[in-house]
Formats: sequence, structure tokens, C-alpha cells
Amino acid sequence: MTTIGLVRHGITDWNIQGIAQGSSDVPLNETGRQQAESLANRLSTEEDWDLIISSDLSRAKETAEIIGKELDLTVSHFDTRLRERSGGKIEGTTEEERLEKWGTDWRKLDLAMENLDEATERGLACIEDILENFSGQRVLLVSHGALIGLTLQGLLPEKFKETSMDNTSITILKNAESQWDCALYNCTVHLAKSESY
Repeated sequence: MTTIGLVRHGITDWNIQGIAQGSSDVPLNETGRQQAESLANRLSTEEDWDLIISSDLSRAKETAEIIGKELDLTVSHFDTRLRERSGGKIEGTTEEERLEKWGTDWRKLDLAMENLDEATERGLACIEDILENFSGQRVLLVSHGALIGLTLQGLLPEKFKETSMDNTSITILKNAESQWDCALYNCTVHLAKSESY
């Protein structure tokens, strides 16, 4: 059985301000680092993980490195397929700014956002590579909220009609005999055990 832990990065200032990040390279803030430490501590007391793969964007990269340090694992590689869905022209804007600039129907406009299907395909391709190259292992993937959600919807469309991923949440997928099962979804109990964010 192959086990994949999908981790969303820690929080950033843009998350707090409601600014669309997409593929913009926004760093963790101090709270985000504390969240990553809390998740790392949790993972160190649970089952062992064999390797960590991360998005190359700094908010995911730093989250992965904090976890890796606690688990005594070096991040094996940074995979651009795990990047957040590109937001095109909306990156760096708040909802209020988007309404002011493009009106209430801004979601229907062509603002150069990455196609949902293309983003989903990226996530699924990465998962398929893990099944092929790390069969039977326990792999942590550190990525981004929308990309994780789209990947879950692609793998288990009946189970995940909608998704919402919290910062430093972990979702655990298990694959046995080509069948997927979601053993844990969007879990953040480690944050409740530390300071409340």
C-alpha cells in the first residue's frame, strides 16, 4: 500500500489579507512557521514517513523544510507540478479590488487564470509518478490549497464535490490495488494543541 500525505503550506500575510496568491512566491509569516512546527511535531509522534516532496514556491518549500528537519528527512525534490493554480491577473489583488476593477462577474472574464482541468492534471500526474516510483512507501507532498483540492476531486470525484483546505492541514490518501481511500481529510488537530491561531 502506498500512503500519500497532502499538506497545505503554513499561513502567509497574503492569506490573512485575503490577497490571491496563485503562483506568486509569497513567504510564510511567523504564524505560518509556528503552524509548520506544530505539524512537524505531530508527524514526528505518528507513523514514520519515507520522503517529502514539495512545491518550489517558498511558502510550501519552507513548510516542507521545517517538517523535514523534525522528521530527519531532507526534502527529496521540489516539483513545479505541486505549485498553486496560477491566478493570472488576479494575483496580488483582494476580492474588493477585483470587484472594483472588473465588476461582479470577474470570475467569468478571461483574466489569464490557469484552467482548472490543467491544474488538476498537474496534481494527478504528480500522484501517478509517486505510485510508479515510490510504490509501498509513505510520501508527504507539501502543496497549496486549490491544487490539493483539485487533485482530491480528480482522484475521488464522488467523495470530494467541494474541498476547503486549511493552512498546514494534512489529508491522507491510501492506494491499495489501484483503489484510493481517504483516511484523513483537512486535519488540523495539531493547531488546536498548540497556541490558537
